[in-house]
Amino acid sequence: MQWTPDGYVAVITMYNFQQFRHIGAPGWQLGWTWAKKEVLWSVVGAQATEQGDCSKFIGDTPHSCKKDPTIVDLLPGTPYDMQIANCCKAGVLSTFTQDPENAAASFQIAVGLAATSTKDVKLPKNFTLRTPGPGYTCGRAIVGKPSKFFTADGRRSTHALMSWNVTCTYSQFLAQKAPSCCVSLSSFYNKTTVDCPTCSCGCQNTKSKNRGGKGGRTEGDDAAAACLPRMLSEDSPNLQSAIDGPGKWTGQPLVQCTSHMCPIRIHWHVKLNYKEYWRVKITITNFNFRMNYTQWNLVAQHPNFDNITQLFSFNYKPLTPYGGGINDTAMFWGVKFYNDLLMQAGKLGNVQSELLLRKDSQTFTFDKGWAFPRRVYFNGDNCVMPSPENYPWLPNASPLTRQPLTLPLLVFWVVLATLLAYA
Repeated sequence: MQWTPDGYVAVITMYNFQQFRHIGAPGWQLGWTWAKKEVLWSVVGAQATEQGDCSKFIGDTPHSCKKDPTIVDLLPGTPYDMQIANCCKAGVLSTFTQDPENAAASFQIAVGLAATSTKDVKLPKNFTLRTPGPGYTCGRAIVGKPSKFFTADGRRSTHALMSWNVTCTYSQFLAQKAPSCCVSLSSFYNKTTVDCPTCSCGCQNTKSKNRGGKGGRTEGDDAAAACLPRMLSEDSPNLQSAIDGPGKWTGQPLVQCTSHMCPIRIHWHVKLNYKEYWRVKITITNFNFRMNYTQWNLVAQHPNFDNITQLFSFNYKPLTPYGGGINDTAMFWGVKFYNDLLMQAGKLGNVQSELLLRKDSQTFTFDKGWAFPRRVYFNGDNCVMPSPENYPWLPNASPLTRQPLTLPLLVFWVVLATLLAYA
């Protein structure tokens, strides 16, 4: 934005262009490595996590002398003289679909011991973005056209002295070695509830045991192996000490002991069947004692989503990732100040809603699991689905092995009675 006697002042703005992956609490951490011996004289709208060794400075002390500083956002309620526009959201970045106005974050830095011209400035390198765990990989800084700014009346424009861009991409495989969510199914036409597959996100009390067959994951690699018994009281001091124990600030989950060991379970229930409509109930349950999910979102794929008629207690927006007018993907999220916060494991650790969908006479059926979703994502992560052969069966579509022996026995007695009649 401007040159200083020994460096420059810059504004850094982070944009989240992802449609259904947000950065939740405790927020983003942006880092880089200086190309030379630069220091941060001051930061507005954010702060460096460490000051580093500033002993060589006499008089004014820099905000950070670290060769590789890490910057974090400030909390809401920060004094106004420490704020700039789009700052102070505790590091939370909304998705571009849910809340585009809050899908950006900004802060200002004053850099010292740096060059004072566009020809001599050395760009920082080795950018990192943690949220707070891994998953994002950042490219190198690329110099682009200087950013333009307009006055409030729109009659005058100014531009930055220099601008560069860094792009970071996300990989679920880098973020976590095990899945973070799973899906269970049920329906009104079958009493069977199909639970999440066993060991979807981890296994209980087993170590270094291969549970995926050849090429499968090992339990030793699963962070979700630590769990607490379901019978443990929410008011128990043992529970609180476990929650506050090691791993609280590293993002390591502490889940309720289940067969699937997932922090999040999504339950899809086919509830009712009407003449022209059918009804689905969706329940999201949090089994993680260490995490409140702020601004959560759910994305599901189903061929009947182009006929969603009514939605209760969730927000909804159709997504068209394939183009061409194919509308089989829907994004759901909570209503602000009502259920946009998914509480920790416990009695309040769930949110739910119901969907009313109009039937398409050409495609609608309850046969062969058609009424269940094809894919489900929670906060952008792909959830583990049950195996299709385990889906609830229609009463008239049960496997032959489940048919009663009434018919063979009836034929036997008819033949026997006929033989006796002629004897």
